[in-house]
Amino acid sequence: MRRPRGEPGSRAPRPTEGAICAGPGESWSPSPNSMLRVLLSAQASPARLSGLLLFPPVQSCSLGPSKWGNHPLGGGPRAGPVQGLQRLLEQARSPGELLRWLGQNPTKVRPHHYPVALRRLGQLLGSTPRTPPVEQATLQDLSQLIIRNCPSFDIHTIHVCLHLAVLLGFPSDGPLVCALEQERRARLPPKPPPPLRPGLHGGQRLEVALNCPHFQRYPRKQLISSLTEVRPEEFSPHAMVLLAQHLARHRLREPQLLEAIAHFLVVQEAQLNSKMVQKLLLPFGRLNYMPLEQQFIPCLEKILAREAAVAPLATVNILMSLCQLQCLPYRTLQFVFSPSFINHIIGTPHALIVRRYLSLLDTAVELELPGYRGPRLPQRHQVPIFPQPLITDRARCKYSHKDIVAEGLRQLLGEEKYRQDLTVPPGYCTDFLLCVGSSGAVLPIRTQDPFLPYPPRSRPQAQASNPTTQNPAQRVVLMLRERWHFCRDGRVLLGSRALRERHLGLMGYQLLPLPFEELESQRGLPQLKSYLRQKLQALGLHWGPEGG
Repeated sequence: MRRPRGEPGSRAPRPTEGAICAGPGESWSPSPNSMLRVLLSAQASPARLSGLLLFPPVQSCSLGPSKWGNHPLGGGPRAGPVQGLQRLLEQARSPGELLRWLGQNPTKVRPHHYPVALRRLGQLLGSTPRTPPVEQATLQDLSQLIIRNCPSFDIHTIHVCLHLAVLLGFPSDGPLVCALEQERRARLPPKPPPPLRPGLHGGQRLEVALNCPHFQRYPRKQLISSLTEVRPEEFSPHAMVLLAQHLARHRLREPQLLEAIAHFLVVQEAQLNSKMVQKLLLPFGRLNYMPLEQQFIPCLEKILAREAAVAPLATVNILMSLCQLQCLPYRTLQFVFSPSFINHIIGTPHALIVRRYLSLLDTAVELELPGYRGPRLPQRHQVPIFPQPLITDRARCKYSHKDIVAEGLRQLLGEEKYRQDLTVPPGYCTDFLLCVGSSGAVLPIRTQDPFLPYPPRSRPQAQASNPTTQNPAQRVVLMLRERWHFCRDGRVLLGSRALRERHLGLMGYQLLPLPFEELESQRGLPQLKSYLRQKLQALGLHWGPEGG
Protein backbone atom coordinates (compact mmCIF):
# COMPACT_ATOMS: atom_id res chain seq x y z
CA MET A 1 0.00 0.00 0.00
CA ARG A 2 1.11 3.55 -0.64
CA ARG A 3 1.94 5.50 2.46
CA PRO A 4 -0.22 8.56 3.16
CA ARG A 5 1.18 11.72 1.72
CA GLY A 6 3.39 13.55 4.21
CA GLU A 7 3.65 10.74 6.80
CA PRO A 8 7.13 10.34 8.36
CA GLY A 9 8.83 7.27 6.99
CA SER A 10 7.58 7.79 3.41
CA ARG A 11 9.45 9.53 0.65
CA ALA A 12 9.05 13.19 1.30
CA PRO A 13 7.36 15.12 -1.52
CA ARG A 14 8.58 18.61 -2.16
CA PRO A 15 6.50 20.74 0.21
CA THR A 16 4.78 23.85 -1.04
CA GLU A 17 4.23 27.01 0.93
CA GLY A 18 0.99 26.97 2.91
CA ALA A 19 0.45 23.20 2.61
CA ILE A 20 -1.13 21.62 5.68
CA CYS A 21 -1.15 17.85 6.20
CA ALA A 22 -3.25 16.54 9.04
CA GLY A 23 -4.59 13.02 8.99
CA PRO A 24 -7.96 11.95 10.42
CA GLY A 25 -8.08 12.39 14.18
CA GLU A 26 -4.85 14.44 14.33
CA SER A 27 -4.90 17.84 16.00
CA TRP A 28 -3.89 20.85 13.93
CA SER A 29 -0.85 22.87 15.00
CA PRO A 30 -0.03 26.57 14.44
CA SER A 31 0.25 27.73 10.84
CA PRO A 32 3.65 26.91 9.26
CA ASN A 33 3.63 30.33 7.59
CA SER A 34 3.33 32.09 10.96
CA MET A 35 6.13 30.00 12.49
CA LEU A 36 8.29 30.58 9.40
CA ARG A 37 7.93 34.32 9.92
CA VAL A 38 8.99 33.78 13.54
CA LEU A 39 12.20 32.02 12.62
CA LEU A 40 13.17 34.32 9.78
CA SER A 41 12.71 37.32 12.07
CA ALA A 42 15.11 36.10 14.78
CA GLN A 43 17.75 38.58 15.87
CA ALA A 44 20.62 36.14 15.33
CA SER A 45 24.08 37.39 14.47
CA PRO A 46 26.33 35.47 12.02
CA ALA A 47 28.64 34.57 14.91
CA ARG A 48 25.79 33.00 16.82
CA LEU A 49 24.50 31.12 13.81
CA SER A 50 27.97 29.81 13.04
CA GLY A 51 28.04 28.45 16.57
CA LEU A 52 25.07 26.30 15.69
CA LEU A 53 27.04 24.71 12.89
CA LEU A 54 29.67 23.61 15.40
CA PHE A 55 27.11 22.29 17.91
CA PRO A 56 27.16 18.46 17.94
CA PRO A 57 24.14 16.67 16.46
CA VAL A 58 21.33 16.02 18.91
CA GLN A 59 20.87 12.36 19.72
CA SER A 60 17.40 10.85 19.85
CA CYS A 61 16.05 9.82 23.23
CA SER A 62 16.31 6.15 24.16
CA LEU A 63 14.56 4.12 26.80
CA GLY A 64 17.67 1.98 27.27
CA PRO A 65 18.00 -1.80 26.91
CA SER A 66 14.78 -3.77 26.42
CA LYS A 67 13.67 -6.99 24.82
CA TRP A 68 13.78 -5.19 21.45
CA GLY A 69 17.28 -3.83 22.02
CA ASN A 70 18.22 -0.16 22.32
CA HIS A 71 15.29 1.45 20.54
CA PRO A 72 14.55 5.17 20.54
CA LEU A 73 11.61 6.59 22.47
CA GLY A 74 8.46 4.87 21.31
CA GLY A 75 9.98 1.39 21.01
CA GLY A 76 9.23 -1.48 18.64
CA PRO A 77 7.32 -0.85 15.47
CA ARG A 78 6.54 2.78 16.37
CA ALA A 79 10.22 3.74 16.40
CA GLY A 80 10.28 3.98 12.59
CA PRO A 81 8.05 7.06 12.21
CA VAL A 82 9.81 8.79 15.13
CA GLN A 83 13.24 8.19 13.63
CA GLY A 84 11.86 9.12 10.23
CA LEU A 85 10.68 12.49 11.51
CA GLN A 86 14.13 13.20 12.93
CA ARG A 87 15.74 12.47 9.54
CA LEU A 88 13.22 14.75 7.83
CA LEU A 89 14.04 17.56 10.25
CA GLU A 90 17.78 17.09 9.77
CA GLN A 91 17.41 17.11 5.96
CA ALA A 92 14.95 20.02 5.71
CA ARG A 93 15.97 22.41 2.90
CA SER A 94 14.23 25.52 4.18
CA PRO A 95 12.79 26.90 7.43
CA GLY A 96 9.31 26.50 5.99
CA GLU A 97 9.83 22.80 5.31
CA LEU A 98 11.41 22.35 8.74
CA LEU A 99 8.48 23.91 10.57
CA ARG A 100 5.97 22.11 8.39
CA TRP A 101 7.27 18.71 9.54
CA LEU A 102 6.76 19.78 13.15
CA GLY A 103 3.31 21.15 12.51
CA GLN A 104 1.70 18.55 10.30
CA ASN A 105 2.42 15.46 12.45
CA PRO A 106 2.01 16.55 16.10
CA THR A 107 1.38 12.99 17.33
CA LYS A 108 4.81 11.90 16.07
CA VAL A 109 6.76 14.78 17.65
CA ARG A 110 8.89 13.85 20.68
CA PRO A 111 10.78 16.18 23.05
CA HIS A 112 14.15 15.49 21.40
CA HIS A 113 12.80 16.71 18.03
CA TYR A 114 12.75 20.35 19.23
CA PRO A 115 16.53 20.71 19.68
CA VAL A 116 16.98 18.92 16.32
CA ALA A 117 14.72 21.51 14.70
CA LEU A 118 16.45 24.44 16.44
CA ARG A 119 19.88 23.23 15.36
CA ARG A 120 18.78 22.72 11.75
CA LEU A 121 17.14 26.14 11.78
CA GLY A 122 20.42 27.76 12.81
CA GLN A 123 22.27 25.91 10.06
CA LEU A 124 19.75 27.05 7.45
CA LEU A 125 19.81 30.68 8.58
CA GLY A 126 23.60 30.65 8.83
CA SER A 127 23.97 29.38 5.30
CA THR A 128 21.57 31.97 3.84
CA PRO A 129 23.50 34.87 2.23
CA ARG A 130 20.98 37.48 3.27
CA THR A 131 18.52 37.25 6.15
CA PRO A 132 15.12 38.95 5.76
CA PRO A 133 14.25 41.92 8.04
CA VAL A 134 13.57 41.16 11.69
CA GLU A 135 10.14 41.37 13.39
CA GLN A 136 10.60 40.62 17.07
CA ALA A 137 6.87 40.30 17.82
CA THR A 138 6.56 37.18 15.66
CA LEU A 139 8.96 35.24 17.92
CA GLN A 140 6.07 34.60 20.28
CA ASP A 141 4.62 31.79 18.16
CA LEU A 142 7.74 29.64 18.28
CA SER A 143 8.30 30.46 21.93
CA GLN A 144 4.80 29.32 22.86
CA LEU A 145 5.24 26.08 20.90
CA ILE A 146 8.31 25.10 22.93
CA ILE A 147 6.97 26.54 26.20
CA ARG A 148 3.87 24.35 25.96
CA ASN A 149 5.96 21.22 25.56
CA CYS A 150 9.05 21.90 27.70
CA PRO A 151 7.51 20.40 30.91
CA SER A 152 7.90 17.00 29.20
CA PHE A 153 11.60 17.56 28.35
CA ASP A 154 14.35 15.77 30.23
CA ILE A 155 17.22 17.76 31.70
CA HIS A 156 19.54 17.09 28.72
CA THR A 157 16.93 18.32 26.21
CA ILE A 158 16.34 21.45 28.31
CA HIS A 159 20.07 22.25 28.41
CA VAL A 160 20.40 21.82 24.64
CA CYS A 161 17.31 23.95 23.90
CA LEU A 162 18.59 26.69 26.22
CA HIS A 163 21.93 26.80 24.44
CA LEU A 164 20.35 26.83 20.99
CA ALA A 165 17.77 29.47 21.94
CA VAL A 166 20.54 31.83 23.07
CA LEU A 167 22.52 31.23 19.87
CA LEU A 168 19.44 31.94 17.77
CA GLY A 169 19.04 35.32 19.45
CA PHE A 170 16.11 34.75 21.79
CA PRO A 171 16.40 37.35 24.60
CA SER A 172 17.62 36.06 27.95
CA ASP A 173 14.67 37.70 29.73
CA GLY A 174 12.11 36.53 27.16
CA PRO A 175 9.40 33.95 27.88
CA LEU A 176 11.16 31.07 26.07
CA VAL A 177 14.48 31.31 27.87
CA CYS A 178 12.75 32.01 31.19
CA ALA A 179 10.48 28.97 30.82
CA LEU A 180 13.38 26.70 29.94
CA GLU A 181 15.45 28.09 32.81
CA GLN A 182 12.56 27.54 35.22
CA GLU A 183 12.22 23.93 34.09
CA ARG A 184 15.98 23.47 34.49
CA ARG A 185 15.90 24.74 38.05
CA ALA A 186 12.85 22.65 38.89
CA ARG A 187 14.80 19.52 38.03
CA LEU A 188 17.72 20.38 40.30
CA PRO A 189 17.76 18.27 43.49
CA PRO A 190 16.74 20.31 46.58
CA LYS A 191 19.56 21.32 48.87
CA PRO A 192 19.25 19.48 52.20
CA PRO A 193 19.40 21.60 55.37
CA PRO A 194 22.95 21.81 56.73
CA PRO A 195 23.58 19.31 59.53
CA LEU A 196 24.10 20.66 62.99
CA ARG A 197 27.80 20.58 63.73
CA PRO A 198 28.52 18.65 66.93
CA GLY A 199 31.35 21.02 67.87
CA LEU A 200 28.92 23.95 68.38
CA HIS A 201 27.36 24.58 71.75
CA GLY A 202 23.58 24.71 72.22
CA GLY A 203 23.03 28.36 71.40
CA GLN A 204 25.05 28.18 68.19
CA ARG A 205 23.27 25.00 67.10
CA LEU A 206 19.93 26.76 67.59
CA GLU A 207 21.07 29.81 65.62
CA VAL A 208 22.33 27.67 62.72
CA ALA A 209 19.05 25.73 62.61
CA LEU A 210 16.82 28.80 62.74
CA ASN A 211 18.83 30.55 60.01
CA CYS A 212 18.30 27.64 57.62
CA PRO A 213 15.70 28.67 54.97
CA HIS A 214 14.32 25.12 54.81
CA PHE A 215 13.74 25.16 58.56
CA GLN A 216 12.06 28.58 58.46
CA ARG A 217 9.60 27.49 55.77
CA TYR A 218 8.72 24.18 57.40
CA PRO A 219 8.49 24.45 61.23
CA ARG A 220 9.82 21.38 62.98
CA LYS A 221 8.38 21.29 66.48
CA GLN A 222 10.34 18.20 67.42
CA LEU A 223 13.63 19.88 66.57
CA ILE A 224 12.68 22.98 68.59
CA SER A 225 11.54 20.86 71.53
CA SER A 226 14.86 18.99 71.50
CA LEU A 227 16.68 22.30 72.02
CA THR A 228 14.88 23.04 75.29
CA GLU A 229 17.70 21.24 77.12
CA VAL A 230 20.10 24.07 76.24
CA ARG A 231 20.93 26.34 79.18
CA PRO A 232 19.75 29.97 78.74
CA GLU A 233 23.26 31.34 79.27
CA GLU A 234 24.39 29.47 76.15
CA PHE A 235 22.06 31.51 73.95
CA SER A 236 23.10 34.71 72.22
CA PRO A 237 20.56 37.57 71.99
CA HIS A 238 20.37 37.04 68.23
CA ALA A 239 19.57 33.33 68.66
CA MET A 240 16.85 34.11 71.21
CA VAL A 241 15.29 36.69 68.88
CA LEU A 242 15.27 34.12 66.05
CA LEU A 243 13.58 31.62 68.34
CA ALA A 244 10.98 34.17 69.50
CA GLN A 245 10.18 35.18 65.92
CA HIS A 246 9.88 31.55 64.87
CA LEU A 247 7.43 30.73 67.67
CA ALA A 248 5.31 33.80 66.91
CA ARG A 249 5.33 33.28 63.13
CA HIS A 250 4.21 29.65 63.31
CA ARG A 251 1.90 30.04 66.36
CA LEU A 252 3.91 27.49 68.35
CA ARG A 253 2.89 27.76 72.00
CA GLU A 254 5.78 25.77 73.49
CA PRO A 255 5.86 26.48 77.26
CA GLN A 256 9.43 25.25 77.77
CA LEU A 257 10.81 27.46 75.03
CA LEU A 258 8.76 30.47 76.10
CA GLU A 259 9.97 30.01 79.67
CA ALA A 260 13.55 29.86 78.36
CA ILE A 261 13.04 33.19 76.58
CA ALA A 262 11.52 34.74 79.73
CA HIS A 263 14.43 33.50 81.86
CA PHE A 264 16.93 34.82 79.34
CA LEU A 265 15.23 38.23 79.38
CA VAL A 266 15.43 38.38 83.19
CA VAL A 267 19.05 37.23 83.34
CA GLN A 268 20.27 39.52 80.53
CA GLU A 269 18.08 42.53 81.42
CA ALA A 270 21.00 44.94 81.88
CA GLN A 271 22.41 44.18 78.40
CA LEU A 272 19.12 44.40 76.48
CA ASN A 273 17.68 47.55 74.91
CA SER A 274 14.01 48.17 74.12
CA LYS A 275 14.36 47.26 70.44
CA MET A 276 15.65 43.82 71.40
CA VAL A 277 13.04 43.42 74.13
CA GLN A 278 10.11 44.14 71.79
CA LYS A 279 11.19 41.19 69.62
CA LEU A 280 11.68 38.87 72.58
CA LEU A 281 8.28 39.82 73.99
CA LEU A 282 6.36 39.35 70.73
CA PRO A 283 5.49 35.60 71.12
CA PHE A 284 4.14 36.08 74.66
CA GLY A 285 1.45 38.52 73.56
CA ARG A 286 0.69 36.79 70.26
CA LEU A 287 0.45 33.34 71.83
CA ASN A 288 -1.40 34.63 74.91
CA TYR A 289 1.14 33.12 77.26
CA MET A 290 2.05 34.54 80.70
CA PRO A 291 5.35 32.98 81.83
CA LEU A 292 5.83 31.52 85.29
CA GLU A 293 9.04 33.49 85.80
CA GLN A 294 8.23 35.70 88.80
CA GLN A 295 10.63 38.50 87.82
CA PHE A 296 9.29 38.72 84.25
CA ILE A 297 6.93 41.71 84.69
CA PRO A 298 9.16 43.61 87.18
CA CYS A 299 12.07 43.17 84.76
CA LEU A 300 10.04 44.62 81.88
CA GLU A 301 8.96 47.57 84.00
CA LYS A 302 12.60 48.27 84.81
CA ILE A 303 13.57 48.15 81.12
CA LEU A 304 10.68 50.45 80.17
CA ALA A 305 11.65 52.96 82.85
CA ARG A 306 15.17 53.03 81.43
CA GLU A 307 14.42 52.87 77.67
CA ALA A 308 10.95 54.38 77.15
CA ALA A 309 12.21 57.67 75.72
CA VAL A 310 14.98 56.13 73.61
CA ALA A 311 12.88 54.22 71.06
CA PRO A 312 9.21 55.36 71.09
CA LEU A 313 7.94 52.75 68.61
CA ALA A 314 9.64 49.91 70.50
CA THR A 315 8.11 51.19 73.73
CA VAL A 316 4.61 51.14 72.26
CA ASN A 317 5.19 47.65 70.83
CA ILE A 318 6.18 46.38 74.27
CA LEU A 319 3.02 47.90 75.74
CA MET A 320 0.92 46.23 73.05
CA SER A 321 2.26 42.82 74.04
CA LEU A 322 1.64 43.59 77.72
CA CYS A 323 -1.88 44.76 76.84
CA GLN A 324 -2.64 41.34 75.38
CA LEU A 325 -1.35 39.82 78.62
CA GLN A 326 -3.44 42.29 80.71
CA CYS A 327 -0.31 43.57 82.51
CA LEU A 328 -0.08 47.25 81.58
CA PRO A 329 2.30 49.25 83.84
CA TYR A 330 0.76 52.54 85.02
CA ARG A 331 4.05 54.44 84.99
CA THR A 332 4.77 53.73 81.31
CA LEU A 333 1.15 54.51 80.36
CA GLN A 334 1.49 57.92 81.94
CA PHE A 335 4.64 58.50 79.89
CA VAL A 336 3.21 57.48 76.46
CA PHE A 337 0.02 59.52 77.07
CA SER A 338 1.99 62.61 78.05
CA PRO A 339 1.82 65.64 75.70
CA SER A 340 5.59 65.59 75.13
CA PHE A 341 5.59 61.96 73.95
CA ILE A 342 2.54 62.45 71.70
CA ASN A 343 3.95 65.64 70.14
CA HIS A 344 7.21 63.84 69.46
CA ILE A 345 5.42 60.91 67.79
CA ILE A 346 3.24 63.09 65.52
CA GLY A 347 6.23 64.20 63.47
CA THR A 348 7.67 60.72 62.88
CA PRO A 349 7.13 58.49 59.78
CA HIS A 350 5.32 55.86 61.87
CA ALA A 351 2.88 58.33 63.43
CA LEU A 352 -0.28 56.58 62.16
CA ILE A 353 0.59 53.12 63.47
CA VAL A 354 1.64 54.55 66.84
CA ARG A 355 -1.63 56.51 67.09
CA ARG A 356 -3.53 53.30 66.35
CA TYR A 357 -1.65 51.47 69.09
CA LEU A 358 -2.16 54.34 71.51
CA SER A 359 -5.87 54.31 70.71
CA LEU A 360 -6.03 50.63 71.59
CA LEU A 361 -4.10 51.26 74.81
CA ASP A 362 -6.52 54.05 75.69
CA THR A 363 -9.42 51.62 75.12
CA ALA A 364 -7.74 49.08 77.41
CA VAL A 365 -7.36 51.75 80.08
CA GLU A 366 -11.05 52.67 79.75
CA LEU A 367 -12.31 49.10 79.93
CA GLU A 368 -9.76 47.22 82.07
CA LEU A 369 -8.05 49.74 84.37
CA PRO A 370 -10.72 51.54 86.39
CA GLY A 371 -8.10 52.63 88.94
CA TYR A 372 -5.92 54.50 86.45
CA ARG A 373 -5.86 58.26 87.11
CA GLY A 374 -3.13 59.46 84.75
CA PRO A 375 -3.32 61.27 81.39
CA ARG A 376 -5.25 59.77 78.49
CA LEU A 377 -5.00 59.99 74.71
CA PRO A 378 -6.68 63.22 73.52
CA GLN A 379 -9.75 62.77 71.35
CA ARG A 380 -8.17 64.55 68.37
CA HIS A 381 -5.40 61.93 68.19
CA GLN A 382 -7.64 58.86 68.43
CA VAL A 383 -8.12 56.71 65.30
CA PRO A 384 -10.08 53.47 64.67
CA ILE A 385 -8.19 50.50 66.08
CA PHE A 386 -9.04 47.72 63.60
CA PRO A 387 -11.33 49.34 61.00
CA GLN A 388 -11.34 46.25 58.73
CA PRO A 389 -10.80 42.48 58.97
CA LEU A 390 -7.30 41.55 60.05
CA ILE A 391 -4.61 40.78 57.46
CA THR A 392 -4.62 37.05 58.26
CA ASP A 393 -8.37 36.88 57.58
CA ARG A 394 -8.03 38.69 54.25
CA ALA A 395 -5.12 36.45 53.22
CA ARG A 396 -7.09 33.28 54.02
CA CYS A 397 -10.52 34.45 52.87
CA LYS A 398 -10.91 31.49 50.50
CA TYR A 399 -10.60 29.12 53.48
CA SER A 400 -12.92 31.11 55.74
CA HIS A 401 -16.47 30.11 56.68
CA LYS A 402 -17.66 33.71 56.54
CA ASP A 403 -19.36 33.51 53.15
CA ILE A 404 -21.37 30.38 53.90
CA VAL A 405 -22.37 31.68 57.35
CA ALA A 406 -23.52 34.92 55.71
CA GLU A 407 -25.65 32.94 53.25
CA GLY A 408 -27.08 30.87 56.08
CA LEU A 409 -28.05 34.01 58.02
CA ARG A 410 -29.53 35.57 54.90
CA GLN A 411 -31.81 32.60 54.31
CA LEU A 412 -32.59 32.19 58.01
CA LEU A 413 -33.14 35.79 59.12
CA GLY A 414 -33.25 37.90 55.96
CA GLU A 415 -30.72 40.48 54.81
CA GLU A 416 -32.32 43.26 56.85
CA LYS A 417 -31.72 41.59 60.23
CA TYR A 418 -27.93 41.36 60.37
CA ARG A 419 -24.85 43.34 59.39
CA GLN A 420 -21.55 41.84 58.21
CA ASP A 421 -18.06 43.31 58.85
CA LEU A 422 -19.48 46.26 60.76
CA THR A 423 -16.90 48.33 62.65
CA VAL A 424 -18.18 49.44 66.05
CA PRO A 425 -16.64 52.18 68.24
CA PRO A 426 -13.83 52.51 69.14
CA GLY A 427 -12.83 50.60 65.99
CA TYR A 428 -13.37 46.85 66.33
CA CYS A 429 -14.58 45.02 63.22
CA THR A 430 -17.33 42.49 63.96
CA ASP A 431 -18.07 39.41 61.85
CA PHE A 432 -21.89 39.52 62.15
CA LEU A 433 -24.04 41.80 64.34
CA LEU A 434 -27.70 41.38 65.33
CA CYS A 435 -30.01 43.77 67.17
CA VAL A 436 -32.27 41.95 69.64
CA GLY A 437 -35.29 43.39 71.43
CA SER A 438 -36.12 42.89 75.11
CA SER A 439 -38.41 39.97 74.19
CA GLY A 440 -35.64 38.21 72.26
CA ALA A 441 -36.93 39.12 68.78
CA VAL A 442 -34.29 39.83 66.15
CA LEU A 443 -35.00 43.36 64.90
CA PRO A 444 -34.27 44.88 61.49
CA ILE A 445 -30.96 46.73 61.61
CA ARG A 446 -32.38 49.81 59.87
CA THR A 447 -34.81 50.40 62.77
CA GLN A 448 -32.06 50.39 65.39
CA ASP A 449 -28.74 52.05 66.12
CA PRO A 450 -26.38 49.07 65.80
CA PHE A 451 -23.72 50.72 67.98
CA LEU A 452 -23.60 50.62 71.75
CA PRO A 453 -22.39 53.84 73.36
CA TYR A 454 -18.67 54.18 73.92
CA PRO A 455 -17.33 54.73 76.51
CA PRO A 456 -19.90 52.42 78.14
CA ARG A 457 -22.27 54.13 80.53
CA SER A 458 -21.72 53.20 84.16
CA ARG A 459 -24.48 50.92 85.41
CA PRO A 460 -25.34 49.52 88.81
CA GLN A 461 -23.91 46.06 89.47
CA ALA A 462 -27.37 44.49 89.45
CA GLN A 463 -28.06 45.81 85.96
CA ALA A 464 -24.67 44.79 84.65
CA SER A 465 -25.22 41.20 85.76
CA ASN A 466 -28.31 40.84 83.52
CA PRO A 467 -27.93 43.14 80.50
CA THR A 468 -30.50 41.38 78.29
CA THR A 469 -33.47 42.15 80.55
CA GLN A 470 -32.45 45.75 81.26
CA ASN A 471 -31.22 46.88 77.83
CA PRO A 472 -34.17 47.35 75.46
CA ALA A 473 -32.00 46.49 72.41
CA GLN A 474 -29.20 44.02 73.01
CA ARG A 475 -26.45 43.63 70.39
CA VAL A 476 -25.35 40.08 69.62
CA VAL A 477 -22.05 39.57 67.81
CA LEU A 478 -21.42 36.26 66.05
CA MET A 479 -17.66 35.62 66.25
CA LEU A 480 -16.08 33.26 63.74
CA ARG A 481 -13.29 31.29 65.38
CA GLU A 482 -11.33 29.98 62.43
CA ARG A 483 -8.50 27.48 62.72
CA TRP A 484 -5.83 30.17 62.30
CA HIS A 485 -7.31 32.22 65.16
CA PHE A 486 -5.76 29.75 67.61
CA CYS A 487 -2.26 28.70 68.54
CA ARG A 488 -1.09 25.71 66.53
CA ASP A 489 -2.21 22.35 67.94
CA GLY A 490 -4.05 23.99 70.82
CA ARG A 491 -7.28 25.53 72.00
CA VAL A 492 -5.84 28.89 73.11
CA LEU A 493 -6.98 31.95 71.16
CA LEU A 494 -4.24 34.19 69.80
CA GLY A 495 -3.66 37.30 71.87
CA SER A 496 -5.20 39.74 69.37
CA ARG A 497 -8.37 37.61 69.07
CA ALA A 498 -8.74 37.21 72.81
CA LEU A 499 -8.23 40.97 73.27
CA ARG A 500 -10.96 41.83 70.74
CA GLU A 501 -13.48 39.44 72.27
CA ARG A 502 -12.64 40.64 75.78
CA HIS A 503 -13.12 44.30 74.87
CA LEU A 504 -16.36 43.73 72.93
CA GLY A 505 -17.76 41.88 75.93
CA LEU A 506 -16.74 44.70 78.30
CA MET A 507 -18.46 47.22 76.00
CA GLY A 508 -21.77 45.36 76.40
CA TYR A 509 -21.94 43.21 73.27
CA GLN A 510 -23.17 39.66 73.75
CA LEU A 511 -20.79 37.28 72.01
CA LEU A 512 -21.81 34.08 70.22
CA PRO A 513 -18.65 32.14 69.22
CA LEU A 514 -18.80 29.84 66.19
CA PRO A 515 -15.83 27.42 66.56
CA PHE A 516 -14.22 26.06 63.41
CA GLU A 517 -14.71 22.43 64.52
CA GLU A 518 -18.47 22.90 64.59
CA LEU A 519 -18.51 24.80 61.29
CA GLU A 520 -16.37 22.19 59.53
CA SER A 521 -18.70 19.39 60.68
CA GLN A 522 -21.69 20.92 58.86
CA ARG A 523 -22.29 19.27 55.49
CA GLY A 524 -23.90 21.76 53.17
CA LEU A 525 -26.05 24.82 53.63
CA PRO A 526 -29.14 23.05 55.07
CA GLN A 527 -27.12 21.61 57.96
CA LEU A 528 -25.45 24.96 58.54
CA LYS A 529 -28.83 26.71 58.73
CA SER A 530 -30.02 24.17 61.27
CA TYR A 531 -26.82 24.72 63.28
CA LEU A 532 -27.24 28.51 63.26
CA ARG A 533 -30.92 28.16 64.25
CA GLN A 534 -29.97 26.07 67.27
CA LYS A 535 -27.25 28.54 68.27
CA LEU A 536 -29.57 31.55 68.09
CA GLN A 537 -32.48 29.82 69.79
CA ALA A 538 -30.17 28.77 72.64
CA LEU A 539 -29.82 32.51 73.42
CA GLY A 540 -33.62 32.86 73.50
CA LEU A 541 -33.79 34.62 70.12
CA HIS A 542 -36.68 34.30 67.69
CA TRP A 543 -37.53 35.84 64.33
CA GLY A 544 -40.31 35.93 61.74
CA PRO A 545 -42.49 32.87 61.15
CA GLU A 546 -39.79 30.57 62.52
CA GLY A 547 -39.96 32.13 66.00
CA GLY A 548 -42.54 29.93 67.74
